[in-house]
Amino acid sequence: MNATRIAPMALYQEVAERLRERIFAHELKPGAWIDEQALTEHYGISRTPLREALKVLASEGLVTLKPRRGCYVTEISERDLDEIFTVMGLLEGQCARDATVQANAADLKALERIHADLEAAAAGGDINGFFEANQSFHHQVQTIADNRWLLHVIDDLRKVIKLSRHHSLFSEGRLEQSLTEHRRILKAMLARDADEAELAMREHIASGRKALARIAAARTEAA
Repeated sequence: MNATRIAPMALYQEVAERLRERIFAHELKPGAWIDEQALTEHYGISRTPLREALKVLASEGLVTLKPRRGCYVTEISERDLDEIFTVMGLLEGQCARDATVQANAADLKALERIHADLEAAAAGGDINGFFEANQSFHHQVQTIADNRWLLHVIDDLRKVIKLSRHHSLFSEGRLEQSLTEHRRILKAMLARDADEAELAMREHIASGRKALARIAAARTEAA
């Protein structure tokens, strides 16, 4: 009996993950209607696991369920980004504060190693490598903070941010600016200055939002 109950759950989770990847890759573009029949045929599944998967994605903010109209990939506006980044700054700032207080020597060494990867990627102009190291740095800070609810909310918000067609690191000069901001965060944490670590992290998140706004403005002008 247990096996029969677990299998459907595993199926809808797998479907949710595949759709999530397609949304992040913009194969399913913001505002696009989700063709349920086409997807059930494509994946060889029934409507039930697909609809359960869509409910999961709706809870994450990645799709929007509209009564009598179906399901659509969520469109994220500039106002949405403003509001999300404001919340992200508060949450990640708190993580930086808590991590600074709670970090042990091994935790700080791990952060230094990740920061070394940031330095190397920046020196080589490797945006993808810098992005990966940046993600690792933030996740490590959140892990040290050891608040699973903060981590859960931050993770969900970052998923929604991925709906944006651009990444802040593609803004001119943003990689170098981001590296400088990471140096400030790490310096504060190593000095056990929780106030400065929180402020530095909040300003780092705000700078990322400003970079995205510059990209959006340039795109509008080009159009």
